[in-house]
Amino acid sequence: MDIYEMVESGDLTVPECAKTLGFELISYSREKMEIKARFFASESFLNPAGTIQGGFLCAMLDDVMGPALVFSLNIGQFAPTLELKTQFVRPAKVGPVEGVGRVVSRGGTVCFLEGELLQEGKLIARATATALIKGQNL
Repeated sequence: MDIYEMVESGDLTVPECAKTLGFELISYSREKMEIKARFFASESFLNPAGTIQGGFLCAMLDDVMGPALVFSLNIGQFAPTLELKTQFVRPAKVGPVEGVGRVVSRGGTVCFLEGELLQEGKLIARATATALIKGQNL
């Protein structure tokens, strides 16, 4: 059983930090190494300007890019993010946010990821990240 199957079966739960963001897994493609998820940007995420604070958007991006890689790992492996670069395209507001994360390149230990967030079909933020596979069975 891989990590994705464990999540699907309920043997591995969604982390509390992702629950805070309203994370809901929509789909995962093993072939594309791509995840689709939905978040809910709540009023508690608003900044003084009345839009969703960028740190929450970064966390949402991390929560689609990371699992895109993690679902391909062996049990006992993990992949911390080494670097994350985010571009904010337009303000986000309270409500649902769709996220897509994918693995661009997966080496033996170093991986490159990318992700996008959309709200009402419009791009609100995108990111790239570098992750390092660690743990057993390398």
